[in-house]
Amino acid sequence: MTTHLPTCSCCGDALDDERRIDFGFNLPDAALGLPGEALLPLGVRALLRVDGVGSFIRCLLPVRLSHDTELVLGAWVEVDDSTLRRAHELWEEPGYADFSFTGTFANLIQPWGDDLLGAEVTTRVADPDELPVVTGVRHPVAARVLTEVWDRDEVLSRFPYPLPVDVRTDLGDHWSVVRTAGLTAGFADGYDRFTAPDRTAAVSLKLDDVPGRPPADFLTALLSGAPDTRPAQRLREELPDGGLRYAFWLTPQDHGRPRHEFYGFTLHPSGSGAGIFCTHEDPATLDWAQRTWRSLTYDGVS
Repeated sequence: MTTHLPTCSCCGDALDDERRIDFGFNLPDAALGLPGEALLPLGVRALLRVDGVGSFIRCLLPVRLSHDTELVLGAWVEVDDSTLRRAHELWEEPGYADFSFTGTFANLIQPWGDDLLGAEVTTRVADPDELPVVTGVRHPVAARVLTEVWDRDEVLSRFPYPLPVDVRTDLGDHWSVVRTAGLTAGFADGYDRFTAPDRTAAVSLKLDDVPGRPPADFLTALLSGAPDTRPAQRLREELPDGGLRYAFWLTPQDHGRPRHEFYGFTLHPSGSGAGIFCTHEDPATLDWAQRTWRSLTYDGVS
């Protein structure tokens, strides 16, 4: 279930099309942290003068992703004052359809980072009902943003906001997990955390400190002190590579807390492992917790 969807960078409406994902940046990076009185919009949200910093126009940056997906970023381009005034004059007029300009990209966006920030770009209006579109980037590396197809998981996993699609997320040390649609992402206290109002998942990596110990014995050590659950509330799965998965779950009747709780481990014969802790409100969401647990994947060398 998708509990949050990104919104259109132009109108703010929620989007549910998995083939086009829109994200908007509220401000150019140079304006972040400035007091509100320094921000001087010119009639519409897409035209902005920042006192002591410069002039900016919000534009669309289309990025082609794998899985036949397009990421459309509503980001800011810094322009000279005369271009901003011209945009203001044309914005609601028929001449807007022919509007084009050059400027420099004004948001830091991963995975392109410093290569894109400050790069000279050209833009034009492709659809009179939308923001101007970045059509060219005059930087030998950053130009690839427009010309190449990027791995969807690699790009979207950098965005902590809720997504309308599942995204495989790198956890480090050759581990990854699927962040399901609708969850925010963050990292705190050694855990990758994925959150929605009705569910959470926290993932951490494990390393057996006893070299050569079989995964089954490592699991026994990890389960020391864990509550004893009924057979219907636990799963154990042997993996083809010699590893194993194990999970158990508790209901509010078991522990007296308001949410259902799910605890899972995936252990590799190399001694590397990952643990996941999920909470959820609806008993039916146990299926989501199990799917997330089963998505834990190790791609390192044994």
